[in-house]
Amino acid sequence: MKNIPPAEPFAAARFIKEIGRGKDGARSLSRSDAHDLYAAMLDGRVSDLELGGILLAMRIKGESVEEIAGFLEAAEASFTQIPLLDTADTGSSTYAPVVIPSYNGARHMANLTPLLAMLLAREGVPVLLHGVLTDPGRVTSAEIFQALGQPICTSIEQAQRCFAQHLPAFMPIDALAPKMARLLAMRRILGVRNSTHTLVKIMQPFVAPALRLSSYTHPEYLTMLTAYFTTTAAAKRGDVFLMRGTEGETVANARKAQKIDWLHAGTQTTLVEKQSIADDMPALPGQRDAVSTANWIQQALVQKELIPKPISEQVEQCLKVCRALHLQYNAADIAKQQ
Repeated sequence: MKNIPPAEPFAAARFIKEIGRGKDGARSLSRSDAHDLYAAMLDGRVSDLELGGILLAMRIKGESVEEIAGFLEAAEASFTQIPLLDTADTGSSTYAPVVIPSYNGARHMANLTPLLAMLLAREGVPVLLHGVLTDPGRVTSAEIFQALGQPICTSIEQAQRCFAQHLPAFMPIDALAPKMARLLAMRRILGVRNSTHTLVKIMQPFVAPALRLSSYTHPEYLTMLTAYFTTTAAAKRGDVFLMRGTEGETVANARKAQKIDWLHAGTQTTLVEKQSIADDMPALPGQRDAVSTANWIQQALVQKELIPKPISEQVEQCLKVCRALHLQYNAADIAKQQ
């Protein structure tokens, strides 16, 4: 067996010098430098000492649009993009795929992200969820899917089979993007989140354009992500629904609809305005544990009246945009072939 030489170490000091001067003194990296730095981090070419310094420096400074663009370009190049099978095999001839990141789970109220995914998938939308399997103190989407008897996909082929069966495909980040998973796991060592937590929530794992459901928790991220998603590079990868997270998840809050912005072809359109707490509270799961939530979701799938109105509206908006995005992509693909 041929010996593979070890990866050449990446000297990160000059980058740390720029980003490590504190919130007011730090300077942002160019897109090219950000790409090269993050690619080296993904490849394990940055020493542990430098890696910790970079992650903490970015945590304090905050990412710029150019940095996020460079990081994300390197991140998406580090794993295999998911192709869609022929429409005859998938049964999905009218919708672009939907990408739902799920990295927060439930702390106080039931996590209804799996309900959103299943409602979309049964309409024929290829739905990919990705996230972590477990998170101490939270109920993850993966745990709810397991309670529902839904498969956890560890390969692209398994995900494609789910699409063909009109089932949502959940892929753990370890299976979808293992190099990113390693950096995500640095939280257990450093005690704080890092830029990878932002990247996994905005990445687009499909070869074809897709609709990404993305959320934010802090107002400054709304400004930065809106600026990024309206760039030409981001627009080429599909559309985005951007909203304040429901405990960090990208499902509409069952108790009060959040504002949802549609970012499409470099423009921003508000689809749903922020609403006050509903007068008639929906009959939500009594407990937030995985089994209770799964049982309630199974009921809601057959009793339409149980589905909270904000989630129903989110589903309708997703279907409308995915249909238009699919037609747009097919038309562009046909034009290229002529």
